[in-house]
Amino acid sequence: MMRLTLGPVLYLWDTDTWLDFYRRIADEADVNTVVLGEVVCSKRRHFHEQHLPAMVERLRRAGKAVRLASLALITLSREQRSTHDLTQRDDVEIEANDIAAHHTVAGRRHAIGPFVNVYNAATAKVLAWRGAASICLPPELPAASIAGIAAAVPDVELEVFAFGRAPLAISVRCAHARRKGLTKDNCRFVCGEEPDGLLVETLDRQPFLALNGVQTMSSTYSSLLGELSPLSKLGVGAMRLSPQRCDMVAVADTFRAAVSGRLSGAEAQGRLAELCPGVTFSNGAIHGQAGYLNVPAG
Repeated sequence: MMRLTLGPVLYLWDTDTWLDFYRRIADEADVNTVVLGEVVCSKRRHFHEQHLPAMVERLRRAGKAVRLASLALITLSREQRSTHDLTQRDDVEIEANDIAAHHTVAGRRHAIGPFVNVYNAATAKVLAWRGAASICLPPELPAASIAGIAAAVPDVELEVFAFGRAPLAISVRCAHARRKGLTKDNCRFVCGEEPDGLLVETLDRQPFLALNGVQTMSSTYSSLLGELSPLSKLGVGAMRLSPQRCDMVAVADTFRAAVSGRLSGAEAQGRLAELCPGVTFSNGAIHGQAGYLNVPAG
């Protein structure tokens, strides 16, 4: 049966919210793997870093596999040092979200996150040869590309980004802080004011993107509930759910019900819409169309 992975929280949530979220995930969420760690901005680390060891143990006691994720963009010497320290750990599986992190952990079993551009079979084969046992593919890949990659690395578990705002780009500059009249160096952590991202509209007031600190995301929520069976046939082994400020336990239960056949894709999508009121869903990329589109199943 297809597995479920809960990706790392990509937003800045206050410490109490972060702790309560993962305690509930440990106790209630029907997911196989949980990814922890700061991926977007190293300045956010001090909010949660001291709580990571205890949370790793709590999740493990609850029967979840745990990974620790690296930053998606390394620009400073201290980030280089912390990434090196992370990848030297042998007590937990590492998820590399930057090719430098992959280089450091190469030769040992590890995972590849969706921020590494695995766009073709040749890249996947090199990563697998260097120790990658799991690869979460970028959210913009169409099904035809996924099929080619799956055929090339049959022994690697492939994940697809199946729920949440899709990560599109990351920058050394912070547009989120700039939008609020601040700079990255003196940001005052204003990204925490939008725990699901700051929506960006076009000049004619149409939803366009979302800002999350130095990260640019989709304004829509990805949902691949209608594509579970075709993806499974292509060789995809896991769905990645990216945390949003909605009931993620119920979201995971909905995906589990769809994966197990207890709900049809349409039924599951209807339940998901109830859990995320006011959200626009999208799945265009998997169908080879514009990513913001929502293509009906069948």
